[in-house]
Amino acid sequence: MSWSILAALTLALCVAVLTLWKRRVDRAELDRELGEREKAKAQNTHRARLQYPQVDLSQCIGCGSCVSACPEDGVLGLVHGQAVVLHGARCVGHGRCADACPVGAIAITLGDLRERRDIPVLTEKLEATRVPNLFLAGEVTGYALIRTAVSHGTSVADEIGRRVARARRTEPAPSDVLDLVVVGAGPAGLACSLQAKVRGLRFVTLEQSDLGGTVSKYPRRKLVMTQPVELPLAGTLGRSTYQKEELVELWTRVAREQQLPIQTGEAFQGLALFEDGTFQVRSTSGAWHARHVCLALGRRGTPNKLGVPGEELAKVAYNLLDAHSYTDRRILVVGGGDSAIEAALGLAEQPGNVVTLSYRQGVFTRLKTRNEARLLEAVQRKRIELALKSRVERIEPATATLVFDDGARRVLDNDEMFVFAGGQAPQALLEQVGVSFDPAERAPGLPIQEQGTGLFRALLIALFLTLMTVSWTFVFRGYYGLDAHERPFAREHAWLKPTSFIGLMLGVAATVCVLGNLSYLARRWPRFDRIPGSLQQWMTAHVATGIGALLFALVHAAMAPRHTVGGHALWAMAFLVVTGAIGRYFYAFVPRAANGRELALDEVKTELTQLSGEWDRQRPEFAQRVREEIQRLIAEGRWQGSFAARWIALLRSQRRLSASLVRLRVAGAREGLASEQLDALVAIARRAQRTALMAAHYEDLRGLMSSWRWFHRWVALAMVLLVALHVLTALRYASFGGS
Repeated sequence: MSWSILAALTLALCVAVLTLWKRRVDRAELDRELGEREKAKAQNTHRARLQYPQVDLSQCIGCGSCVSACPEDGVLGLVHGQAVVLHGARCVGHGRCADACPVGAIAITLGDLRERRDIPVLTEKLEATRVPNLFLAGEVTGYALIRTAVSHGTSVADEIGRRVARARRTEPAPSDVLDLVVVGAGPAGLACSLQAKVRGLRFVTLEQSDLGGTVSKYPRRKLVMTQPVELPLAGTLGRSTYQKEELVELWTRVAREQQLPIQTGEAFQGLALFEDGTFQVRSTSGAWHARHVCLALGRRGTPNKLGVPGEELAKVAYNLLDAHSYTDRRILVVGGGDSAIEAALGLAEQPGNVVTLSYRQGVFTRLKTRNEARLLEAVQRKRIELALKSRVERIEPATATLVFDDGARRVLDNDEMFVFAGGQAPQALLEQVGVSFDPAERAPGLPIQEQGTGLFRALLIALFLTLMTVSWTFVFRGYYGLDAHERPFAREHAWLKPTSFIGLMLGVAATVCVLGNLSYLARRWPRFDRIPGSLQQWMTAHVATGIGALLFALVHAAMAPRHTVGGHALWAMAFLVVTGAIGRYFYAFVPRAANGRELALDEVKTELTQLSGEWDRQRPEFAQRVREEIQRLIAEGRWQGSFAARWIALLRSQRRLSASLVRLRVAGAREGLASEQLDALVAIARRAQRTALMAAHYEDLRGLMSSWRWFHRWVALAMVLLVALHVLTALRYASFGGS
């Protein structure tokens, strides 16, 4: 007994220490993520430029798969055990987070388009709303990802193929009218051309420069993210990254092998719509008559100019194809986006170059994390000199003049200059051909709605198996109602006992379900991402097989598990089902409530900023004191020491709040604030403190419940070992002729 007490005490202390250590780690990580979110708001990178992941908190179970899958660091993070968007501006729409989510809680969508006048208005089939049979595909629609561009091009060709097939059944097409003209031979245009050939369409593809579109203009050896994507007639591009040269070479080879009618050197100049609904597409060398047109033009268009004297000099360029061509040069790079940073870094790596980077703002707000880190390293090693808050005033053959926000000027010795100031999307050209960019004509997006738990199919399967089990036990209720010592004398015992044929088959079914249940864990590993089926489907199977294994094992044990290895394995299965249900439902509910408090706290901070902003001009010291006092209330309410200390702080919070409100009222009265302003200030302070307290205690509750996840995992391991031991024991018993 003494040894048992000592062992139990040791185990309890180990669990307690590990639990407290895990909570400290979780708290530190949460502090870091909240700080990163505040940093994103300060840098204005929390809002997406185009694509961004939308997280349904009613489904998110906080597994972190989306955070690990995202190739752009910092887009997503875990706050209160759920995925939230941190740096939305860094999202380029890879969609790996959505693919990796096992519960389908993430969707990649465009941002708020209500005021956007640079995104074309299209139907769900990518057709221009004002011009029938005119389609847009790829980057010009607002989606920049290569995989999306390929999907756009393929779906457009499929839709045109269906329309042409219907038209051919009624009347033959004139021989001088093409079915389709594709404008642009980037990933969208190439995919459209390949699928058009699959559909048997008569078409031509026009490209103003080289095959590859925007990708062909990337710097030499630039890595291009593609993800595994299916290219018509070419199969799957299985790698996740390609060098620019590899990708363009692959596309060129496919176009040559498939003998695609691609004509390069043909710049699109416009189109005309005839009365019969056909188009005349005009390019630099001629015109084409077609029933359908797909514009896959990209968004970069014409580079933006600086509009300063000397910009016409030959040393000024607007893209960089090969940094290795420049050595021993004095180079000025203008811009603050990833293209500018990558160009500056590439040029700085070449021998003898002196590189200066000019940017009009004081901080970089749109950089990928890895580019930001590389730039910081290059600056620290003095390979790149930063000229922040500066703009180019004049360009001379051997110099360039920068002017800074404080009025200072600096003349740089300069041999080469690269300008990355963005580009003008072909919006004017598209508007000329009838494409609308008016937000008023855009169909209202579906409201963001929580989709629930998403387990209907899994629970339906589980319900079916449960009803079958209930029916089985009801039919043989006479046998299952007997005591264990009475069952061997029952007629049904020969074929309902665990070692009978039916009993063994039920045991085999339970074992198969266990193996199927565990295969979900293997499918979550990145190395097994090519296994068929989405993670959401595997999660559904995980739930269904878990409940199925318990039901099969229960009937296998003749509804009376004993004090044996098999009986212990069955009880472990039951525990797993319970903890799994807690993980699937309550892990979403409680963190969702905590994140709701964080959003409410953001609203309080916004109200405080608006209120104190009125005082910054006349009472700056008072405004700052108010913000500091309320921030102190938030900090004390949110992270007051340990778990026990926060509960003590909860009891003392009213006294502290009252004291803070008195201080704020007295200070406000001294500053001459009206009673309405004082009331508003007090209300904000009260809401801030209470909201912070609620968020902290929801987090404590989430941390307490998260221990069930660890129990779930360790009991799962114990259950697998018990099942394996039970199977080995049964096989050994059978080998000696037992029954």
